[in-house]
Amino acid sequence: MSAAPRFAFQVHATDGAARTGTIRMERGDIRTPAFMPVGTAATVKAMKPADVERAGADIILGNTYHLMLRPGAERVARLGGLHEFMGWERPILTDSGGYQVMSLSELTKRSEEGVAFASHLDGTRHLITPERSIEIQRLLGSNIVMAFDELVPTTSTREVQAAAMERSMRWAKRSRDAFDGGGAHAEHNAIFGIQQGALDEGLRRASADALVDIGFDGYAIGGLAVGEGQAAMFGCLDYAPAQLPVDKPRYLMGVGKPDDIVGAVERGVDMFDCVMPTRSGRTGQAFTRDGPINIRNARFNEDQAPLDPDCGCAVCATWTRAYLHHLVRSGEILGAMLMTEHNIAFYEALMADLRTAIAQGVLATFANAFRARYGAGKGETR
Repeated sequence: MSAAPRFAFQVHATDGAARTGTIRMERGDIRTPAFMPVGTAATVKAMKPADVERAGADIILGNTYHLMLRPGAERVARLGGLHEFMGWERPILTDSGGYQVMSLSELTKRSEEGVAFASHLDGTRHLITPERSIEIQRLLGSNIVMAFDELVPTTSTREVQAAAMERSMRWAKRSRDAFDGGGAHAEHNAIFGIQQGALDEGLRRASADALVDIGFDGYAIGGLAVGEGQAAMFGCLDYAPAQLPVDKPRYLMGVGKPDDIVGAVERGVDMFDCVMPTRSGRTGQAFTRDGPINIRNARFNEDQAPLDPDCGCAVCATWTRAYLHHLVRSGEILGAMLMTEHNIAFYEALMADLRTAIAQGVLATFANAFRARYGAGKGETR
């Protein structure tokens, strides 16, 4: 194997609560703050792996729930693991499957053992436990494994939230033990715990303390970006990252819109993932420094400007809004491909700008300027 460490995190500079640094792993370095494009079913939809890397991504996310159902974790393992299967050589983080089990599956039944559920594909019954979740992630060849957790809505009662958080902490210990029992895989890869507790500061503190007692390579902030709104999410992020170890990476799961990411970085978050740039690209929405635009809008049908005049991606260097409008309105596959490529490049350029601003000690100036410009364009371009 490479001489690189199994997992090491170094903070290079701070600016307020924000940090920029590097996660070192055997499959390559991850520059933080980092955005991970989502490769749900062993593909970042509408993009080739080389183009994802060229856009600036150091790491992608794979989805345990979807891959266990199709094509199956054991099959992926027989085919050489997820990296070889999909042709991506850099690090991969896999989620635990907990969120999808709760949000996509029918007839879920939760118990201390795990979650029994019916596949959203064909109705077949499955049981996913912390041990099985870790086994699936090991079979996939995941580089950053996520502990299995229980997610409940932020609108649940405090009693329900507390019970789910406490169960998640018991499952975190079982996940850690299962990971450590993974032999060579555990010797070369990492595992993150997931803080839960909805919007309750006390529950978040108890969760963080329990996770630190178990010990993980990094820590995720879970249970946000599930409909609570940006103000409530930022309210939670005003305290949640600081409850986690300063010397470990902090990962905000499922976030988010560009202005969500900027605000979360200001509050000390290091890693992000979201389907938004890919899903929006497939439906005709492009992210620009002047806010999102819907390229299907008739006003773009003879617009010869690039999607974003300040973007350095290959799409903006080559094609016009008018051409992309035509592709998307015509349902051409190339439209989804080019829109997605631009959106991923936009997100990765934003992360690079955030890293630079933190390193130069000018994050507040950058963030305020970004918000002013991005927010000013939101109303007219939707």
